[in-house]
Amino acid sequence: MKFPVELLIGLRYTRAKRRNHFISFISMISMLGIVLGVMALIVVLSVMNGFEQELKGRILGMVSHVTVSTYDNRLTDWQSLGKQVSLYDEVIGVAPYVDAEAMLSNKASVSGAIIRGILPEYETEVSEIHQQMLFGSLDDLVAGEYGIILGSGLASNLGVVPGDRVTMITPQSTVSALGFLPRLRRFKVVGLFEIGVYEYDKSSAIIHAKDASTLFRLDGAMTGLRLKVADMDSAPLIRHELRNQLGAEYWVSDWTLRHSNYFKAVQTEKTVMFIILSLIVAVAAFNIVSTLVMVVTDKQSDIAILRTLGLSPASVTGVFMIQGTLIGLVGTLLGLIAGVTVASYIDVIIPALEHFFHTQFLPTGVYPITELPSEMKNSDVIRIGILSFSLSILATIYPALRASRTQPAEALRYE
Repeated sequence: MKFPVELLIGLRYTRAKRRNHFISFISMISMLGIVLGVMALIVVLSVMNGFEQELKGRILGMVSHVTVSTYDNRLTDWQSLGKQVSLYDEVIGVAPYVDAEAMLSNKASVSGAIIRGILPEYETEVSEIHQQMLFGSLDDLVAGEYGIILGSGLASNLGVVPGDRVTMITPQSTVSALGFLPRLRRFKVVGLFEIGVYEYDKSSAIIHAKDASTLFRLDGAMTGLRLKVADMDSAPLIRHELRNQLGAEYWVSDWTLRHSNYFKAVQTEKTVMFIILSLIVAVAAFNIVSTLVMVVTDKQSDIAILRTLGLSPASVTGVFMIQGTLIGLVGTLLGLIAGVTVASYIDVIIPALEHFFHTQFLPTGVYPITELPSEMKNSDVIRIGILSFSLSILATIYPALRASRTQPAEALRYE
């Protein structure tokens, strides 16, 4: 098989020992820089993807994938509506809920709270809150007994523990001889939960749906239905389908609308981090420029001889582009291998490092997530590989063009 002369010469230059060892050292540094940059990009993006999925799972363990309610937040026929939406293959769980806001007080401590009324026998179908209980269970909520389950942060702010009682102050008022008075109700703390998201642990409280309906004067109605779907990423599509099927009298929402700002912020952080770490690859790739410039200077006489033998300027350009591209290709491939390996085994590597250094990178009690999660996406790996290789090719253009402009007579004058 006959190979192009440019490829053969470029490979020979790459394999040949340098007369100038400093050039070899710079070439190695350029390659190692690309390896480290590519590896860092893959590992960091994989860890950020893992954190995003972990937080998304925890948040969606508390909130619903899709919600269906009326515009006045008073759903009276929730049983029949629940049967109707359950006919969709994508819907795997349905539960009624009551949402309201209230003040909780205990002695001198007062804190605002988002109150959620649930039916314990349905709630496990749509959320994972029962798996995040620190004390008690959802079954401890019994209609008429006015029990309450608090988020760990909210309980800490109020200074209460299971068995204590808190007073709930609702926005609805009662008319008396003294005028309008807020409605008060004493609740017994029967459980605590912690999902690891500060926003919810600090402000959420759960009571029985029938108690909530009575307390907030819904007369047995619910605020709406919470739906769990098989693929949470398909929630927007299911929302559109339900909206078209149920009609204009129902309001259908999903988690991407309720928490769009949060996940957009996470996506922005990932984009910024990708740009910042890409600069490492860019710097390493453009080190190839200095390497090739020194190689071109070192090979002036060789280039002149090749030109006199009939090698065209375009072929000379190809020779040095192949040499620089090979450095970038090897660095990119090694970086991809190293990055994929570290990202795949980060759950083993981090504990080993913690054991070796006798420390914990994410201490329990300080961070809600104490292990570095990793979720490597093939699209990220491909994108990083293409970026690194493209920058390597781009870095070879100037030195290769400079080599092609070499004048044989000028280069051989002092040889």
